[in-house]
Amino acid sequence: MSQAPYNYRNTLSVLRQIEEKCGRSPGEVKLLVVSKTMPPEVLKELYDECGIREFGENREPELAMKTAVLPEDIVWHFIGPLQSNKVRKVVKMASVIHSVSSVPLIERIERIAQEEGRTPEFLLEVNVSGEASKGGFSPDELFNAADVAKSCVNARWRGLMTMAPLDADDDTLEEIFCTLAKLKDQCEERCQITLPELSMGMSGDFPIAVSQEATIVRIGSRIFEGVEKITAVR
Repeated sequence: MSQAPYNYRNTLSVLRQIEEKCGRSPGEVKLLVVSKTMPPEVLKELYDECGIREFGENREPELAMKTAVLPEDIVWHFIGPLQSNKVRKVVKMASVIHSVSSVPLIERIERIAQEEGRTPEFLLEVNVSGEASKGGFSPDELFNAADVAKSCVNARWRGLMTMAPLDADDDTLEEIFCTLAKLKDQCEERCQITLPELSMGMSGDFPIAVSQEATIVRIGSRIFEGVEKITAVR
């Protein structure tokens, strides 16, 4: 057995302690295991030993490989950049898409969801930090996208997602995550809907994300420390 089950339990314990410290309800924040580049057999360990039923992947070929060999009751989250020519494949496999970063992508997901008889949930990715290397809507672009997302019938808009700079200090992280939470509130008021999800925070910064209302933290490296990666799947 790998170290992953132990690391997962340790990380989950830390998350629950942070929830309590921040006045959050126990279990209010979902720990999404980011399983990209990890062998299917290690994911099966977590499935068997820890009861994990949700994993996050960022590339369609690797997602396809894992859905083919792992149990069918796993809920897959797609968290990486989504190319328009991969939408159909991802919609057929993933239940939640975190990285919706353009209006045409919203429209394509909605159309393909109808064609495939699927009802995926999706989050709008917001580039709060303004980094040129990151995708997502700028805060100024978000509200037009929100109007389109609200109109979807087959795909279901559930909230917002962001990625913070890897080298950001704590004050910057707090500002980024606080801004995303405020943008969610503004979208809810503008569209007169409830958006339950804020996907933000990873292995290095999830405690700050939890303090700023994250509902999903995406954690991989902390859980899979020391686990040998698979080679790229094409």
